[in-house]
Amino acid sequence: METFLLALVMLVGLVGVVVPLLPGTALVLAAGVAWAALIVGGGTTRWLVVAVMAALFLAGLVLKFVLPGRQLAGSLPRRTLLLGAVGAGVGFVLLPPLGLLLGGVLGVYVAEAQRHRAGAWRSTVQVLRAVGIGILAELTAGVLMIATWLVGVLLV
Repeated sequence: METFLLALVMLVGLVGVVVPLLPGTALVLAAGVAWAALIVGGGTTRWLVVAVMAALFLAGLVLKFVLPGRQLAGSLPRRTLLLGAVGAGVGFVLLPPLGLLLGGVLGVYVAEAQRHRAGAWRSTVQVLRAVGIGILAELTAGVLMIATWLVGVLLV
């Protein structure tokens, strides 16, 4: 029963990668640590599983920020990215959780429309792709973390 509940927590963590109100892969890792500490009997295999999950968590966290940054490097002015971040913050406060995405998109579009109206939508789509790549990287890490945990459950 406890294993089932931890699996549900991990699935909520995967949803959290896409929905900004939930902690995402941190929740998956926390459930893995709880499994190793509270559910499973003795042995070092459980901690090896948690170590692999932690490494995947860190890799996903780094890639979540590095990949979008590399894709956008030099292509958009800092002002555009800053207005996108401000728009995302305001949107998150006004209309959680969708406001984060909507506010960010609107902020980038407004900044780019002020700079050059013709290319504003193209720049906005470029930012959306970059953010999507970051989300995909973290989601992949989360799925690999859960797969690692499932292997651990079978081994222990």
